[in-house]
Amino acid sequence: MTETATLSRLPDLIALAEEGSSEKRRALLRELTEHFFGSSARTATEDTLYGAVLASLAADMETAVRAELSARFAHAPDAPHALIRRLAHDEAAVAGAVLATSPVLTDEDLLGVVRKHGQDHLRAVSARASVSEAVSEVIVERGDDETLGTLLRNDGARLSRKSSEAAVERARSNPALHEATVSRATLPADLLNEMYFVVEARLRTRILEQNARMDPALLESALAAGRARVATDDGALPADYAECLAYVEELKAAGQLTPQMLARFLRSGGTTSFLIALAQLSDIDFHTARQIVERRELDALAVVCKSADLDRALFLTYAVVLLNDDGDAMAKAHSYARMYAELTREAALRTLRFWRMRRGAAAA
Repeated sequence: MTETATLSRLPDLIALAEEGSSEKRRALLRELTEHFFGSSARTATEDTLYGAVLASLAADMETAVRAELSARFAHAPDAPHALIRRLAHDEAAVAGAVLATSPVLTDEDLLGVVRKHGQDHLRAVSARASVSEAVSEVIVERGDDETLGTLLRNDGARLSRKSSEAAVERARSNPALHEATVSRATLPADLLNEMYFVVEARLRTRILEQNARMDPALLESALAAGRARVATDDGALPADYAECLAYVEELKAAGQLTPQMLARFLRSGGTTSFLIALAQLSDIDFHTARQIVERRELDALAVVCKSADLDRALFLTYAVVLLNDDGDAMAKAHSYARMYAELTREAALRTLRFWRMRRGAAAA
């Protein structure tokens, strides 16, 4: 059938839409679909008619037929808007195809879907080749963790600073989101570094690698953004803090506050003095130093020691003392020592700059 003949039959097909038989309406729906894809010289009026009639027919069909229609029109750039919008609000088995791929859906259409429907719909939208900041914001607000993971893994999804902060806040407490968050190419660097203390070792290594590759101008921009965000709630200082601080300051004034002295603090149980000295040595805040030691975050301690340009033997000494109640302390310490040798001082210094923001915020 020629395109002219196809178009000339359109009024007859539309008239048949009033047919009551389900079987005949199904056949008509498929014929209209073929009719649509077989014609290219359609007028705006004809496009409107296609959309209205196809949407009306689809509404009465069973799920399988509507899903077939959705899949057929999902990639069509000239698909009738009324039909695609109708399918986008259908049940998930039908809506998924158009929500994930249809170029016809506008931001307004997508916002209407993600504000109203459940997680299956939100996940389909999250997987689109391009997701605007406005749509992403609603998905971050309403999506469950699986949906958020889909959005974070999609490089075509744009997240505002506000949405990125909300996503990181949720990811910090959910290991299932750690990889997606750390792997997100457009995650602001200061937010990436907020993930350091909560993710596993291989992801910490990835953060350090990204810090080492970061352009200096982008680093400064990230630090500025982070300084505007940081607010700490780290709890009370130890009871012996004032006394230990005075002692550390006395040693410092006498030129006796050396890395070797820090090892003596550890061996003698002078944890508070060690933490104060470590914080001063690396120019980070006391609470960050305490978190590293209390949680025995030896890879983080490696960052601190490497930035201070301490040799590996001193770091190994600290590691062994911190792991002294661990039956496998030497093996673990040597494993961290290998990591220490591989860590570049440049990567350590860049990472430490993010941690120092906490010190600046606490002093403000």
